[in-house]
This record gives sequence, C-alpha cells and structure tokens, in this order.
Amino acid sequence: MNAPAPKITVNQNGPEPVADRRTISMWLVIIFALLFYWGCLFVADNAGGFSKDVYIPYNSADEVAAANPQDPTQKAMAVGRGVFDKTCVLCHQANGMGKEGTAPPLSGSEWVLAAKGDRIARIVLNGFTGPVTIKGQEWNLTMVAWRDNYSDEQIAAVLTYIRSHFDNKAGLITPDVVKAARAEKHPGPETADELLRIPVQ
Repeated sequence: MNAPAPKITVNQNGPEPVADRRTISMWLVIIFALLFYWGCLFVADNAGGFSKDVYIPYNSADEVAAANPQDPTQKAMAVGRGVFDKTCVLCHQANGMGKEGTAPPLSGSEWVLAAKGDRIARIVLNGFTGPVTIKGQEWNLTMVAWRDNYSDEQIAAVLTYIRSHFDNKAGLITPDVVKAARAEKHPGPETADELLRIPVQ
C-alpha cells in the first residue's frame, strides 16, 4: 500500500526568500527628528518637571539655603564655607591641616585664633610673604592677596568660618574689621614683623 502524496499548499517554484534591507522613509526620519527636538526644548523649558526658578541663578543647594531667611550667623557660615571651598581648600586642605611646604595649618593656629582677628584679616586682604612661626613650626610663605576678589562681607564670613571649624573656637569677625583693614591700603604683602605690631586685645 503506497503512502498518499504530500499536499502542496505553497508554490515552491518561486525564488528562495532572502533577508533584505530597505530604506526608511525620509518623512519618518524627519518626524522623529522633530519630535526629539521638541522633547529637548520641553525638558529645557520645564527642567525635567521641576521648577527652574528653584535653581536659577543658584548653582548648589548651599546657595539656595543661603538665600533663604535664616539666622545671620548661619548665613555667614554658609557664605564662608562657599569661599573656603572655592579658594582656600586647595592649599589649606578640607580638614584645615594645611599642606607641607605649601600652606600652614588653620587648625589650632595662633594667627587664626587671635582675639580680634585683625591680623588674619590683613593676611587675606593683602597677602603674606616671608618667614613666620605657626604652632612652633617655621614657615617661609608666599600668599596672594584676595582684596580684589572678595567683598568685606565675604572675607569676614570665610574668616569666621575658619575660626569656628577645624576644632577652632574663636569669635566671629565682622565686615567692619575687614573694612578698616582694607582702608589702610597696605602697599604690598604683609610680613610677620608688621603683623605682630598689631595688638591682639
């Protein structure tokens, strides 16, 4: 008994199927490009769903916090920390311990902790040059002046920040102290001999 012949349902006489690539419609490419462009504009205008007024013109959460109503001392600390992180930290380090051969420690420094803060204000305003003894160690320093970079309020804030951090416990320095030092118009960098003539009480 012979088996029945298989039933052919597809015409197998045509060409073999092959994988092929076809170009995408240029109109489809243009539509997707426009949608992508519109999406970028939407995100830029709406800050990803957050109000851009919260961030502009501020660059960090610390700046936003400093702009909000707060205790004047806390506000000065926030400003001081910003100046320190931007300018002082490179040499004096984040822990205030300084860098050997480059910058002396701020932590426990008798120059930082002096009662009135007049000397340290002049160092930041006018710069410093020459030998100085800090915590029993001799340093030969060259520090640039920052009087043209920061206001009296900013310098007072960073000095207050330094005097109350790094295990330091000294009083705040007011902008009036910095203003008085700036008015002297010192002709060049300060030296230890000049600064030691300023009474600390």
